[in-house]
Amino acid sequence: QVQLMESGGGLVQPGGSLNLSCEPSQSIFNFAFMGWYRQAPDNVRELVAQFISSGSIHVPDKTDYTDAVKGRFTVSRDGVRNLFLLQMNGLKPEDTAVYYCYMQTGAGSQYWGQGTRVTVSS
Repeated sequence: QVQLMESGGGLVQPGGSLNLSCEPSQSIFNFAFMGWYRQAPDNVRELVAQFISSGSIHVPDKTDYTDAVKGRFTVSRDGVRNLFLLQMNGLKPEDTAVYYCYMQTGAGSQYWGQGTRVTVSS
């Protein structure tokens, strides 16, 4: 069973930054799709950033973001450290939520992290 270990959440003031990390218990290159989701109180879980592996060093990977975080959040894969990363800048109170890492293999197996809480407040 694959496990995803998240870290990096916390309390930050508006305008601040946080970096979230997600480490899978197997090679990160086994996953064709990776995403960061978030769920605020009384809200549904939403996809905020996604990373789609091309599977080839000759073809760029793809990333995409929900409109609310475009220009502020950056998602990336660190193959050396085996980490899936979410850099969050210009944080706003409405970014407050529990953030979940999600990974899916090419065969369709799906895995979720345990969640890490992000609170943006002065």
